Formats: sequence, C-alpha cells, structure tokens
Amino acid sequence: MTKTTQQVEALFDAARQLTSPAARRTFLDEACAGDVTLRARVEAFLSAQSDADKFFSEIAPFASTPPPGAGNSAAGPGSSGTETTAEGSTPLEGPGTRIDRYKLLQKIGEGGCGVVYMAEQEKPVLRRVAFKIIKLGMDTKNVIARFGAERQALAMMDHPNIARVLDAGATETGRPYFVMELVRGVKITDYCDQNHLDTRQRLDLFVQICHAIQHAHQKGIIHRDIKPSNILVTLHDGVPVPKVIDFGIAKAIEGKLTDQTLFTAYEQIIGTPAYMSPEQAEMSGLDIDTRTDIYSLGVLLYELLTGRTPFDAKMLLQSGLDEMRRTLREKEPQRPSTMLTTLQHTELTATAVQRHAEPPKLVTLLQGDLDWIVMKCLDKDRRRRYETANGLAMDVQRYLNNEPVIARPPSRLYRFQKLVRRNKILFASGTAVTAALLIGLGTATWLFFMERAARREAVAAEEQQYLLRQEAERARANEAELRHQAEIREKLTLADVRISQNAFDEADNLLNGYVPTQPSLEGARVFRAVGEWHALQGRWREAANRFGVLMQINKFDGWDMASLDYLRLGPALVELGDVEGYERFRLEAIARFLGTSYPVAAERVVKISLLRPADPKTMDALAPLVELAAKSFNNVPPDNTNTEAVFQAAWGSISVALMEYRRGNYARAEEWCRRCLAYPGDNPPRVATARVILAMSCHQLGQNQEATTQLAEGRESIQAKFDDDLDPGSAEHGFWFDWVFARILSREATALIEPAPQASHPPPM
Repeated sequence: MTKTTQQVEALFDAARQLTSPAARRTFLDEACAGDVTLRARVEAFLSAQSDADKFFSEIAPFASTPPPGAGNSAAGPGSSGTETTAEGSTPLEGPGTRIDRYKLLQKIGEGGCGVVYMAEQEKPVLRRVAFKIIKLGMDTKNVIARFGAERQALAMMDHPNIARVLDAGATETGRPYFVMELVRGVKITDYCDQNHLDTRQRLDLFVQICHAIQHAHQKGIIHRDIKPSNILVTLHDGVPVPKVIDFGIAKAIEGKLTDQTLFTAYEQIIGTPAYMSPEQAEMSGLDIDTRTDIYSLGVLLYELLTGRTPFDAKMLLQSGLDEMRRTLREKEPQRPSTMLTTLQHTELTATAVQRHAEPPKLVTLLQGDLDWIVMKCLDKDRRRRYETANGLAMDVQRYLNNEPVIARPPSRLYRFQKLVRRNKILFASGTAVTAALLIGLGTATWLFFMERAARREAVAAEEQQYLLRQEAERARANEAELRHQAEIREKLTLADVRISQNAFDEADNLLNGYVPTQPSLEGARVFRAVGEWHALQGRWREAANRFGVLMQINKFDGWDMASLDYLRLGPALVELGDVEGYERFRLEAIARFLGTSYPVAAERVVKISLLRPADPKTMDALAPLVELAAKSFNNVPPDNTNTEAVFQAAWGSISVALMEYRRGNYARAEEWCRRCLAYPGDNPPRVATARVILAMSCHQLGQNQEATTQLAEGRESIQAKFDDDLDPGSAEHGFWFDWVFARILSREATALIEPAPQASHPPPM
C-alpha cells in the first residue's frame, strides 16, 4: 500500500465519523490543504459509502432470512455468538464469543477506542472481568509490544482506588484486547449529580482519585486519559469508592505520530478534547509526563464543581483540528466561579440543586481558594502546575480544613509576560517609542543615579557577603547528613542489584548498620527480600531484625502489602521466642489498622495478633476488627461464584475462629473452623490451621476423639511441609509465613491435647 493510499484511507476513516456535513467540510478543508486530487478521492469514498448505506437500508426487509450456509464459514468451531459485517468477511465479537481463555457475556460500554464487555475468565481462576476490544486499524503488534513493556509496572500497582489491568492480547482477527478488573459502578460525574453530593463530598472523592493517580505515578505509570468515563464510583458497605480504570492502555495504544498517522490521531482525540492538556494537543507524543495527568485532574475538578468543562467539547470539535489545538495551547479558560455567573438562571439553579446548595452561595463557595486550585492545575505552563497529584490532594485537603492553600493567583509580572507574548507587534512598536524617550531622559539623570547606585551597591555587597557566610555555615552543617543519605541510597541500590542476582548474603552484608531515617519503597523491597531469605533458612533473629526495619520504612504501600509485612514479622518474633518484642509488635499492628475499612486487612491483623494468648485489654482493642471481618465474610456461601470473595472468606473464617477460641467461645470457634473447611480451594496451610484450631476447640468441648483426629490430620500436613525445604510459596497455595503460623498453633494444640508425661521419681529410702 502506497503512502498516498494510506493517507486517503486515514482521511476517509476520520471523516466518516463526523455525521455533520459542515463538520466534514471544515475537516477536509484543513486536512487536504488545497490538494484537489486528494480531496476528490476522499469525497468519492464518502459518496460510495453513502450509496452503500442507502442500498443496504432498502434491502434490509428482504435480508432477514440469510441464504443457506451464510455466515458460517467465518465463524468456525467454537465461535458461538460471533456476528459478521455486511460484507461477511470481518467477524465482530459479541456475547457468547470465546477469546483465548475468556468468554464474552454482555456488552457494557463503547467508546472511541473500542467496545467493553463483561467477560468470564475460565482459567487459571474463574472470575468476572472487563474485556476491552480495541477497534480495527491499529498496529496490533506495536500495541501489544508497548503494553508488554508496561505490564511489569502495572502489575506493581496495588491501590484500592485503581482497577487493575490484568492481561492483554489480540483476537484471531488481529484486534488488540485488554483485560481489566471488573468495576460495577457509574461515572463519577453521574454519581455525584444523581446523589446530589455537595461540594465537600465531591472534594472527598476527588482527593481519593488524586491519591490513586499519585500511586500510579510512583510506579512510573502515566494515565494520559483521565476523564469521568474512566473513573467509576462503586459502593463498598454503603461507602462510595472511586475506581480509576484503563491504566496503561492509553500509552499502549499511542504510537509515534507521523504524517501517515496524523488523521487517525485526530480521530482518536475528538472524543474527549476538553480533557487534553496543551502538551497533548501538540500531538508530538514526545513530551508527556505526570503533569499531563495533573491538567486532566484539574478539568475533572472543574466539572465536578461547575458541571461543565473549561472548554465546551462540541465547540472544540466544530472549530476544526488546528483551531482546537490553538485553543488548548493558548486560550485561558474562565475561573469556575466566573463560569457559573455566565450561566442562565435556570442552568445555574439546576447546577446548584445537584450540589445541594443555593445559586449565590455556590458561586461564593468557589471564589478564592477553589478558583486558585483549579487554575493552578490548568496552567498552560506545566512548570506552574502542581508537581505531584499528592500536592494537589494536599491543597484540596487544606481547603477542607480551612487552612491556607499553596495555590496563588499568577503574579503581575507573569500576567504581563503572557500579555506581551499574545501582542508581540504592538509591544515591539511601543517598546521602540518608549526606548527613545528613556534614552533622552536617562542621559540627563545618569550622573545622579550613578552616585546613588554606587552607595546601594556597597550596602548590597555587604548584605550579600553576610548571606553567603550564613549559607556556607548551613552547607557545612548539612554536609554530613547529605553524605550519609547518599551512602544509604547507594547501599540500597547495590543490595537490590545483588538480590536480583540471588547473591542474598552480599545484599545482607550491605544492610548491616543501616539506620532508617525516612520511608523508602526501594528500601522496603530490599529488606523484605533479605528478611524472607533468612526466614526460609530458619534464622529467626536475623529475619526479625530485617522485618523490623521493613516495618519502619514501608509507609508508602497500601494496606494490602503493609498487612502482609505484619504477617511476616509476627511469626519470626514468636519463633525467636521474643515475647516482649511480640507484645510491642501486636499493639503497633492494632494501632495502625484500627480504623481500616478493608475486611482483609482487619482479619490479617486479628490473626497475627493472636498467635499467643492476649490480655483483656488487647482483646477489647481487637473487637472492632473482628466485627468488621465477621460481618464481611459471614454471608459468603461456599458455592459463591466469586472465587476471590470465597478465598478471602475462607481465610477470614480462621481469624474469627481464633478470636472466638481466645475468648473462650469454643462452640463458636468450632462453627467458624468448619465453615472454613467447607470452602473450596486447595490451600494446604489454611486447611491445616483450621484443623488445629478445631482440634483445640473440640478438646475444650469434651470431644476428645474428634480433637485427636483433627490434630493428627493438621499436624501431618504441617510436618510433611517442613520435612521438605520451606519455599516462598504463593497466595493461591499458601506463603511460607502461613505454614509457620500453622506450626506455631499446632505446638499449642499438641501441648493442650497430648501433654508430656510427668517424670517419675523413686520413693525415698
């Protein structure tokens, strides 16, 4: 295919998406740029398409019954539910279609990039997912290759407000697809309006979104397509939780922009131009960083506050490609409060009602701090935007706390510079006239100012010398600390390299003498790996030491990884025999997660805090966490089709059972243990732990035979595992610390059910 043919096809594909004749003419005027031959070929294609559409619409009543065998050749075996186009050559996926290990169930959305289905993943686990199929015409190999390069970073993202991207590939027809976590929710703007959320409630949701974007930025991922349809709100126990979707897809489907792809790119951006940053509007694809997401967050905040975007999307589309790009790069948007004052009375009243406020009060509420925060996000000069999403979230939080915000209106000097850039010719001529006047006046007053300037320079030089001395003293005071921090970072980086080479002993030596001074994701990863290496070798003192440092520096990861780190340190302290250290540890764990709303985190803290019997004060502190776990997992039956919910409920049953046993509620403990054993799934340490707790509960209830049987089965499984080399394990089949947890409880059960015989003494002579 020649370059000209490719260009004609690209122009035709972009133009046929525009239903308005006026919009088509404007687009072709700009795209063809006076090339009569090129325009004639494109218009011929458009005319042919119009005739074909008319023809097929006229024969539609006669085509309801296909001829024998029609449409079967392209479907092939196993393609139930697949439809075909009018030409009968290009299969279109639909409900019932099987693609790889996924079965499409129903269509749940459609956008500019493709169609989204709810699908069922059949292996290695059975679960519902969102299956997005990208439209035809994109470079599948490049798309999948680019997404493959992002998958490692995407896999590291673990945040309650981010929907994970699970898989990617291509259909048999070459259409790229992406598999994402299924989020059952509505667009954030629709949710806020339908529930009449006030400004504070909307800002609370927005802060959570900022934290999610910050988490992705820390993992090296830029979203590039933040908009309401990519932020869904779902309810967890009645609490609204926003979820950001489509992470990584924007970058995967974005290629290098060339003359041949210019018009395809235009077609891709016409869906949501109002959310594009000025640097995205350049369409170079070479200069996009995290501050692009900050701009899009500003547009989202603007719409949450006013119900409109800074630039009307329909007007942008009607203006044409070049005018749209110029608007995004150069035109300054109105402040949110100013935007509201331009609305008609009925529109303003409707907007205020959706925000549970009166119109005048809503305008007053946005004036000042909220105007400043939004306009700082929307600054054309990205250097003047917020540096991070966390910075934006903190400024919004300052506003909610009635504290001064960092955002400030641009200085007069900055506004003057922008004015000069927009009116270069006018200012150039004015500057020439002013310069001539200043030269004449300056000659007359030069001697006077020379003398006064000399005096000022002398005073300024003295002040500057004083400031330099102070700066030198501060530099000397900070030199030692800076050198120490540099050495720490160097050791952590080198240790990380050694771990990747399986040289754990060398990495461990590099960590000797490390004193934590600040949180570090890299440091947490290094200490976690070295600590597990010691634990697998049974070196509990060294493992507890490394895990102890890990708990001090792991302050960035979400609740999931943090609670797993507590599961690592607890068994190490018990195996070491450090009773006092374990007491301090579990009090710290309870204090950190006491206010959590995540049932999985709650059940993990309960479980790790009850490896040893606890005093009444500790039991009372654990009560809210147990209540959260029991409430969340009590209504999950064993035959539930949600495998993830079943997995969590099975582990949660163990935590609740252990709490009931420690309370002395042995019948309730027995009930929760049997509930755990009824759940499906081959997780040996979980089953063994449930049997051990069940054995102790039965013994306390006088069911001695059942207690002996359950203890024997659980202990046999545990002993068999430790007769082999202990390995790191996995979530599905149990981690190493799950086995150590089970072994600790089995010792307690053995001492209770099979006490050692008393040593006999001979009678005195």
